[in-house]
Amino acid sequence: MLYIIGTPIGNIKDISLRAVETLFSLDYLLTEDTRTTGTFLIRLKKLFPQFKDTSNPKFISYYQEIEMEKLPLVIKFLRQGKKLGLISEAGMPLIADPGYLLIKTVIREKLDFTVIPGPTAFVTALAYSGFKGENIFFLGFYPKREGKIKKLNEKINQMAHIFDYLTVIFYESPQRIEKTVNLLKEKFPQAKIVITRELTKKYEQIIRNPSITSQTFPLKGEIVVLINFGEA
Repeated sequence: MLYIIGTPIGNIKDISLRAVETLFSLDYLLTEDTRTTGTFLIRLKKLFPQFKDTSNPKFISYYQEIEMEKLPLVIKFLRQGKKLGLISEAGMPLIADPGYLLIKTVIREKLDFTVIPGPTAFVTALAYSGFKGENIFFLGFYPKREGKIKKLNEKINQMAHIFDYLTVIFYESPQRIEKTVNLLKEKFPQAKIVITRELTKKYEQIIRNPSITSQTFPLKGEIVVLINFGEA
């Protein structure tokens, strides 16, 4: 059986008991970073002392660049009846994270899997934004190439004329946030923008209708950008 396990996006106390019970029952755990996952499991055992003497699953390094390479081994273990879990660095696997090829293969091979839901950064950001939770367009990460940016912005403009209260949501890096937001404000001057940073963590920050410069907002950490069309 394969378990797709949502993990906290920041605050470890957001983990579900079902997720913890499953993590410590696995034979193997597919993870983007085996080092941070080891630390994560240590912290979970402190938070849930009933699992302190439970053995950790064996880790299998599993990130986007090697997903295809690791698929045969994963499918082999599943056919042998092993219990495998998939987690991402934080949040829900497959949401702008590895796992797409794995799930497609598992479905094609008619192997069993289940999803244990957990926090997702873009959904949490939407709740903070104050925008309507409908007509949402989630991009994953905003593109880097100028040609793709131009095409995407044209599509967004078309969608904004079709859907009422359209909200476009995407992840962005600290290195690119100033350029991206200023570009969006220039392209869509009537739209409302909200930036969330380090959600559920100590330095969580919500910025509404920002004027971004590296001097005024030296943003760091994990960033979600929301741009809304139609809100009063």
